[in-house]
Amino acid sequence: MTRLKNPIYCQLNDKLRELVRGGEFKAGDKFPAEREIGERFGVSRVTANKAVSNLVAEGVLEFKKGVGTFVRGGALDYDLAALVSFTDKAEAAGKKPATRVLRFETMRAAQAGAEVLGALRVQPHDELYYLERLRLADGVPVILERRHIVARFCAGLDKDAIKGSLYAAWTERLKLKVAGADQVIRAVSIRDGDARLLEVVNSAAGLLVTSTGYLSGGVPLWREQTLYRGDAYEFHNRLGPIQAARPAAGVLLDLTRSKQKRN
Repeated sequence: MTRLKNPIYCQLNDKLRELVRGGEFKAGDKFPAEREIGERFGVSRVTANKAVSNLVAEGVLEFKKGVGTFVRGGALDYDLAALVSFTDKAEAAGKKPATRVLRFETMRAAQAGAEVLGALRVQPHDELYYLERLRLADGVPVILERRHIVARFCAGLDKDAIKGSLYAAWTERLKLKVAGADQVIRAVSIRDGDARLLEVVNSAAGLLVTSTGYLSGGVPLWREQTLYRGDAYEFHNRLGPIQAARPAAGVLLDLTRSKQKRN
């Protein structure tokens, strides 16, 4: 019997997560019952139940009423340090990618609003493509994408092209040199129509990524807001060495004002 030094649920929670991530339990495997966990780690069934419940809330495990608790499929990885298409990410995780095009149209930039106009540095009369796509992994919706694209760089972009990887269409078909993107990431609650499309409960946890993508020379190509299911994605980044202090790139939100808006 393996015994934890301090048999409290948070330590047990970490240990159980390590067992899943380390491969002792595979996606789809039935997870041990609280009694088995208690015997293995020398903790009470109450402590074991609390740890398992936390892993269910995190999306590591899935409870099926009348059947038991099972290991969920692995989360898709989002590398913050590089631009990688959803198609490539899904395939690298052993999942089958698919795209459902919800909306695709052309519009004048004035219709997109001041934020998009400023980000893309276009004039009100300039033409943009606008698309909404639902991205699926093994048939499960994981991303809801809304994107404006500067049309003059993408002549002939059509609905067939956007059913697959946009990055591939830009770089292979249109021979564009995509240089990178600026991103802002916020934790959000997925609500109403978005929750229905992503097949999650109302107010489920999600991550909203707002980004502006650039061609070589710093010319804006796209502006997007992409909503990620919190239980389907892990965002990874690698930090460099410690550097001298400088102004933070992030923005501290006024939580008081946000609370007043909700009220």
